[in-house]
Amino acid sequence: MLSLVWGRAVSPAVAIGVGVVLAVSVLAAVHHAEVVSHRVGEPFGSLVLAVAVTVIEVALIVALMISGGRKTESLARDTVFAAVMITCNGIVGIALVIGTVRHRVVTFNAEGIGAALATVAALATLSLALPTFTTTRPGPTASPGQLAFAAVASLALYGLFVLTQTVRHRDYFLPPQDAATGAEEHLARPSARRTLSSIVLLLVALVAVVGLAKAVSPAIESALAAAGLPQKVVGVVIALLVLLPETIAAVRAAYRDRIQISLNLALGSAMASIGLTIPAIAMAGIWLSGPLVLGLGPTHLILLGLTVAVATLTVVPGRATLLQGGVHLTVFAAFLALAISP
Repeated sequence: MLSLVWGRAVSPAVAIGVGVVLAVSVLAAVHHAEVVSHRVGEPFGSLVLAVAVTVIEVALIVALMISGGRKTESLARDTVFAAVMITCNGIVGIALVIGTVRHRVVTFNAEGIGAALATVAALATLSLALPTFTTTRPGPTASPGQLAFAAVASLALYGLFVLTQTVRHRDYFLPPQDAATGAEEHLARPSARRTLSSIVLLLVALVAVVGLAKAVSPAIESALAAAGLPQKVVGVVIALLVLLPETIAAVRAAYRDRIQISLNLALGSAMASIGLTIPAIAMAGIWLSGPLVLGLGPTHLILLGLTVAVATLTVVPGRATLLQGGVHLTVFAAFLALAISP
């Protein structure tokens, strides 16, 4: 399908077919990422899927910005902020609702999730909030020096978090029952041969997702324009597409009462989305023409602040009920409503 539509205009009928193949490719990516995750165990498994999904997002944003001109100057900001809202409110909310409906109260390690949330809050503030108030350049844009600092800080914080998650304090990111016993859940641990084949097929699926999403994006933009929706909705659609694997994996983990894994996936994806996208955009700025809009508007700043506050109150106790899940989903619904009707 990718070879048939690459570089060609896609009609509405063909776009539907591309969308179906794109969905299948996403499901394939989820399957193979989960095989690799089961082989390496937690928290490495969550990290594998988070990085894989972020590679899709970064490649898609850069490709669209290079080919889209001035109309895509805010695409990186819109997509990254949408990813933060989807992960910290949408995925977290869905996982908490599913977990609490089945098990009434869900528990997780507040130390690890709190550290992840703090890192996400710092990354989002430095990369998306501060450019709104800087004065070196007019408007919500960053100067080359400020963008370079944001890129270096993003990579440094993300690298420090990965070190903490996988080496120095790995037990903080394991489900409480695993951290207490020193054991980890391995569901039919795959063989080395199967893991290697899944790594190869995961790469193939990711290439398919990136390519097909880019091919169908003009049809999505045309449909949104015909519906009279704002340009920033394109960023929301991209984030929804690339985070579909994370959402499915988080829902499966929550259904198995592994809410720690769901939260690792959600916050890890938010962190990777900022920590890897901003440096990539900074490097791509060499080829991009025109200003790069990164600063959030007043409405989104309020939503970001509300998200951090609500997530903090959810994380601190180390356990959650249906109410917390409902609050996160309500904030996510507000984000979608304001994206459609600002």
